[in-house]
Amino acid sequence: MDRRTFLKSSLGIAGVAAGATWLPGCHAPAGGHQGSMRTTGRQVLRISLAEWSLHRTLRSGEMTNLDFPGWARAHGIGAVEYVNSFFKEKAQDQAYLAELNGRCADADVRSLLIMIDGEGQLGHQDTAQRRKAVENHFRWVEAAKTLGCHSIRVNAAGGGDWDTSMNNAADGLRQLCEFADGHQINVIVENHGGLSSNGAWLAGVMEKTDHPRVGTLPDFGNFRVSRDEVYDRYQGVTELMPYAKAVSAKSHEFDADGNEVHTDYGRMMQIVRASGYSGYVGIEFEGGGVSEEAGIMATKALLQRHGCIA
Repeated sequence: MDRRTFLKSSLGIAGVAAGATWLPGCHAPAGGHQGSMRTTGRQVLRISLAEWSLHRTLRSGEMTNLDFPGWARAHGIGAVEYVNSFFKEKAQDQAYLAELNGRCADADVRSLLIMIDGEGQLGHQDTAQRRKAVENHFRWVEAAKTLGCHSIRVNAAGGGDWDTSMNNAADGLRQLCEFADGHQINVIVENHGGLSSNGAWLAGVMEKTDHPRVGTLPDFGNFRVSRDEVYDRYQGVTELMPYAKAVSAKSHEFDADGNEVHTDYGRMMQIVRASGYSGYVGIEFEGGGVSEEAGIMATKALLQRHGCIA
């Protein structure tokens, strides 16, 4: 067994050996909500890094997607969340995915999920367009499986009124979940603008989709429904946590004491814990005024202060 294979095997064994903890990617304990990730033992929250935190660095060419796992490990983070736009043409490139797996093994970093954008509207009002969007996501389900991820993150856009958009989103998600089930990959939806940023609406989509593979990725900051409407972030996260298979700790700006200016992390982490969630909380720094590295490290320190483990 070579070093890369050994490290990958060791990561899998460690997840099984944890026993008392529940981490994303494992099968939900019997009796839990079909969309939830709950723990039957000691609740553990670990820190991961969303690739979007480094979007300026990646777009500048200073870093590539292949460099991302090593960068995370160099900064004390052992799990990563990819963004498909940074390897858009590589979803079916097996040599590339093998190299990315190798980089993760060398860095002892776990791949958790791929955030998918730009592949069409899963809740499109036109049935044919909705089906096309579903099929556009198939290659990313397969890529996620190859990389050892537990999920792909998708969007639930499509247009229409409350009920119509909910029905269409649920239909598209269910179709995608049926395909993803054959690959043991979850399909999780982020509050990401429009009605998806209304916690009650997105919770309703989860119930209507009614599939064990569907879930949410509550983002602490993405609650702008429209230019004139912002949903209460604490209410929204509370409504979405029962279905969460991942959590995004969005950050923009910090005060002199290291607290995020726009989000009370103490209050948010209480909501996360109260739901019974156990798994990864992803750093997603999206601010300016400081380097991406500084923003990531400030978010990491804040999560550690609230009991998350790097």
